[in-house]
Amino acid sequence: MKTKEIKKLTQDQLFSELEKLKKEQFNIRFKKKNGQVTNTASIKVNRRTIATVKTFINLNRTK
Repeated sequence: MKTKEIKKLTQDQLFSELEKLKKEQFNIRFKKKNGQVTNTASIKVNRRTIATVKTFINLNRTK
């Protein structure tokens, strides 16, 4: 998900997106341990997207 797309989301949508990303991160890590992940860069991309979503959640709280 691109930053421009994340910026347009409401607070509730950001929280639901965060939950979805955390579940996805868990699944990717689980697959990595089992040797099923072929694209290890997806772990990094997912982690950074979570950080971006959290940043926008905190920015919206301060407004």
